[in-house]
Amino acid sequence: MVPQHVTYQGGLRSKVVHTPSNTHIETDAPTDNFGKGERHSPTDLVASALATCMITTIAIKTRNEGYKLDGTEIHVEKHMSTDAPRRIVKLVAHFTLPKGIPNEKRAQLEEIGNTCPVIQSINPAIEVDAKYHYAD
Repeated sequence: MVPQHVTYQGGLRSKVVHTPSNTHIETDAPTDNFGKGERHSPTDLVASALATCMITTIAIKTRNEGYKLDGTEIHVEKHMSTDAPRRIVKLVAHFTLPKGIPNEKRAQLEEIGNTCPVIQSINPAIEVDAKYHYAD
């Protein structure tokens, strides 16, 4: 268990403190939902959690494979519903991985990313689409 502490600051903004490290992030409601949009929205954090969990899980599972994942970039698209209730309906993660990942290891790497803990925790009604692109 990693304790976190959330304080609502008013104006549709919250502060989240990661207790072990004493680091924090703030969230805002998005501009299309009465907020200022000056920080990540709570649903933005879900998209960020997906991308960071996928690459972290891949890095953990492949740390002894002899290739580097440093410089991997992930662009995440979050699609919200147009009907009520407001919710995430689709997350698309576009990976751009560096050179040097052998062709025969790519399917395994993608399977690892596609079964990360965050994907396993996301409501099955949310479509998750991961697209992997390799520099070589």
